[in-house]
Amino acid sequence: MARQQAYQRRSNQAAQPSATERIAEFIARNVRTAFTGQSRDFHLLLGVTGVLVVLGLTMVFSASYVDLIAAHDAWGASLGKQSFFVLLGVIGLTVASLIKVHWWERFVMPLWLIFTGLQFALIFIGKNVNGNKNWIAIGPFSLQPSELLKIVLLLGLASLISQNRRDLDFSHTWIYALMRVAVPLLAIIVEKDLGTALIIMIAYIGVSALAGLPRKLLWGTLLTGAIGVWIILIATPGSTRLARINAWLHPNAPDPMDYNWQQDHGVWALAAGRLTGVGLGGSKMKWSWIPEVQNDFIFAIIGEELGLVFCLVVVALFVMMTVLLIRIATRTQDLFAKYFVFGVAIWISAQAAVNIAVVLDLLPVLGVPLPLISMGGTSMVAILGAIGIVLAVERDNHLGYEGGITPKRRGPVGAAAGTRRVRGR
Repeated sequence: MARQQAYQRRSNQAAQPSATERIAEFIARNVRTAFTGQSRDFHLLLGVTGVLVVLGLTMVFSASYVDLIAAHDAWGASLGKQSFFVLLGVIGLTVASLIKVHWWERFVMPLWLIFTGLQFALIFIGKNVNGNKNWIAIGPFSLQPSELLKIVLLLGLASLISQNRRDLDFSHTWIYALMRVAVPLLAIIVEKDLGTALIIMIAYIGVSALAGLPRKLLWGTLLTGAIGVWIILIATPGSTRLARINAWLHPNAPDPMDYNWQQDHGVWALAAGRLTGVGLGGSKMKWSWIPEVQNDFIFAIIGEELGLVFCLVVVALFVMMTVLLIRIATRTQDLFAKYFVFGVAIWISAQAAVNIAVVLDLLPVLGVPLPLISMGGTSMVAILGAIGIVLAVERDNHLGYEGGITPKRRGPVGAAAGTRRVRGR
């Protein structure tokens, strides 16, 4: 009898899955929940994001391996580091896509306080990268908290708009929203990261305008921001930003400090690529002719190696992503989710447009990376995380329109946002 009971216990133990198997099953179950059986736009947005990420990994390796070899570093170090952050970003995207969007609204103020405080702390403890102190060193990595702050600010702005939709008056909502953005923005500008400040301002003004920001306040905000940036440029000792802007404004004037070097060689790289490019890996300008070639000027290497045709493909992918985000936002009935998705659309499209305009010499150098393509760990994680939240919104849309649970509606949407329920696809 005892022998039979012992045999039964061993059989039961053998039938029970191990801890590793349980963890694997948990992950597989959540991945299936996150990415299967969703709407067409859900899968299209996910597909466009994946294509841009793969392209980014390829071009980061192609653009950076020459400098790594010259510095006697491992030739695959940049690819390995970027792949690590892509993995973190994909995990963040997956987790964010499984979380109900209003879960984030509960933590808007604590997150704002944490990241605003950190942003001001970087004025004193920030790592200096090319004159920009908007970085914090953690071991071998340098992280940029302002990239994650973009998500926090968009969540906060969307929350304010949704909570005060019936009372969007000057004295209450807009001044409060402006202060929420202006306080961390001041620290970012003092740290000389004008590119990030510009993208945040564009996203703030864009979302506010969609929500009904009065025209006088809109122009007042633009004028005040422009004057503030100009004063900081003039008053900042030792800054080369103003000199770089002057050199860009007067390209035919003498340039003894070679302020236009980076953009001139970026344009030459695009010209050398012509229609179909010189071939992947065949760039000449990446041989130390363009500073930060794997970051802000990676679009120049895309043009040189893959040609004008592929540059247009990249632009088309960003346009497609923007259209998908706008479509998702337009049919979202929940105001908090709607304005957050609009904010992500403005953020990504504006950042891509500014980066490409800089490479084309249409704007001065601002230090803005190309989303999902340029080398940069924090930017990659932040954008993938934001897209994950958008995917969660689209899942709620899909459930609501396909016979599931309709997303909770938080006030009137208005004619511009769409008051009519969209028919299921």
